[in-house]
Amino acid sequence: MPFSGIQSRPSRRMSALAVAALLFAALFQVVLPARPARAVISTDHVTFWNTVLINTYRQLTGAAATPTRISRAGAIMHVAIYDAANSVLCAQRAADCLGQPYAIKVAGGGDFNTAVDYAAYTTLTSLYPSFAATYQTRLAEAQDGIAASPQQAAGRSVGEQAAQAILQRRSGDGSDAPMSYTYDGVPGAFQQIGTGAPVTPQWGAVQPFVMTSGSQFRPPMPGEGSNYNEVVTGAEYTAQFDEVRRLGSRGSTERTADQTRAAFFWANDADGTYKPPGQLFSHTQTIADGQNVSAESRVKLFAQVAVAMADAAILAWDAKYNTPVDLWRPVTAINQADTDNNPDTPQEAWQPLAKATPNFPAYVSGHATFAYTWATVMKHWFGRDNIRFTGGTDDPDAVVKTRTFASFSAAADENAHSRLWLGVHWHFDADAVLNPGTELGEYSVDNSLYYNTSATELLYQHRDGVTNARTVCNNTGRQLSNEHRWEFWRCAVSGSSFDLFVR
Repeated sequence: MPFSGIQSRPSRRMSALAVAALLFAALFQVVLPARPARAVISTDHVTFWNTVLINTYRQLTGAAATPTRISRAGAIMHVAIYDAANSVLCAQRAADCLGQPYAIKVAGGGDFNTAVDYAAYTTLTSLYPSFAATYQTRLAEAQDGIAASPQQAAGRSVGEQAAQAILQRRSGDGSDAPMSYTYDGVPGAFQQIGTGAPVTPQWGAVQPFVMTSGSQFRPPMPGEGSNYNEVVTGAEYTAQFDEVRRLGSRGSTERTADQTRAAFFWANDADGTYKPPGQLFSHTQTIADGQNVSAESRVKLFAQVAVAMADAAILAWDAKYNTPVDLWRPVTAINQADTDNNPDTPQEAWQPLAKATPNFPAYVSGHATFAYTWATVMKHWFGRDNIRFTGGTDDPDAVVKTRTFASFSAAADENAHSRLWLGVHWHFDADAVLNPGTELGEYSVDNSLYYNTSATELLYQHRDGVTNARTVCNNTGRQLSNEHRWEFWRCAVSGSSFDLFVR
């Protein structure tokens, strides 16, 4: 049959259609054991392990808790889950593949949930061996209700092989390279904050998950200056100095009450919190729940978010450390303004709203880079921006623990600029990564976990008794395209029945 009536994926910039919730085929069913079972986990296995990951972030301290390292760990775990789940689904039926493998496609199939469980367990135990006992307990919870069988054993093998493949690929990626930093020692240059060495100064050179290099989307220099003196004596810096001095101070009378709430809501810098990547993983989970995203689809959603955020950290740290200006933080700049050769930046004893300022250069904002990249992936996935959601926070200083956003971009903008109100960043630290973060998000979904390919069309779904069959069929096909499962689809509609073909 010729592939007529081809529908291709819509442009991300033009898509404004509300995408109907997908109605995917049921996952593998498992036989319950005869023995009395503990309570089976109350959520899908992908969300379960994402929660385990977030809880791990909360327990990390010191160097292990940096946004750079935890974003890498999140990508490794979710890529392993993706490759494992994709392997199982591809073995089940070619039309069910989630997309191209990232590191490996294991032949043979197996139990879907078991493959997910062992991919997550194996990667987390390798990344955080001190929590091995906790992960063993979580694995037992996840596997409760799944009887020992050839399918279960095969799923375990698939999960373990997927985990080992991504762990092997990421070994020697530069994340464990020696860390050293030489302060530039001039006005405008980053100076040590608190105690300890600067955080992961080598991270901009870490091998990306998708980007060609950490500098691929490097933003321009701050304030259009080419060196420290040009930056701190420029008009843009002067205006932003005054702005953060007024709005970011602990005793500010100009910062609004809502800006203060937003500043703490997005902070999550302290030990005991899930840190910025964990907050965005949590929001992704909330949105997936609200939009009724299936377990199969969550596999790829979380993997795309995780991979993009891991590269966002590399992008941000490249800009922080690998350019001619490693910009000082407002707390240093305002207290030492008498040294900056700028008569319009008054020196004063000043404290930021934040109780602690991160110990790495200001430009660019890591929070902002994560946020804009995340929002772009989410807009692509759901085919629109204006999905309303209510997210939470771990920050101990957040008086109000939830905030509601009308869109992904609105949440990202507030996240980015909350750092100004907290007094730890300049305005251009956020604005400079709007375009790079967006470009990274688009590049990431276009160049990883890519579409399936087939020389002939495959029947993906047949349904009878459907009201508005053509609309439902096209919405389902469009969502498959947003998810990068299949690039093209065709709907054969007859009355209230349809066949959805993919290629």
